[in-house]
Amino acid sequence: MTSDDTVLEATAIMKYLPHRYPFLLIDRIVKCTPGEQITAIKNVTMNEPFFQGHFPGNPVMPGVLIIEAMAQAGGVLSHLSDSGLKPRPLYFLAGVDDARFRRPVTAGDQLELVVRKEKVRGGMWRYGCEAFVAGQLAVSARILCAPGK
Repeated sequence: MTSDDTVLEATAIMKYLPHRYPFLLIDRIVKCTPGEQITAIKNVTMNEPFFQGHFPGNPVMPGVLIIEAMAQAGGVLSHLSDSGLKPRPLYFLAGVDDARFRRPVTAGDQLELVVRKEKVRGGMWRYGCEAFVAGQLAVSARILCAPGK
């Protein structure tokens, strides 16, 4: 897949990730340059199960779930970049550095997740990640994902 190819919808994303509702946190891949960068979308709706308790009357998406959404986008990037690996590894979140939360993400927002490969060593991927809402930076972090079984 290159940045000019067809969008990946949720059913296609599930071929690369083991996550399912309610924990599949990316809805669409809109751009991808394998080995380099991926852009994913998460539509944040009032129907999200976490809004029942975070926070009643003031629905704010938990920051850890935004980090998880970035890691899931990174996992798809890893799979699309190493499509020849058999069996396909399961990537686990192994580390988070430099996380910054700049604005709340609320019901009705659309998160644009931009994940860039920083380096790959021993099958471990380090990504530079940013999450935007309406063009404004909401969250940034560096994430490390490791292959497992």
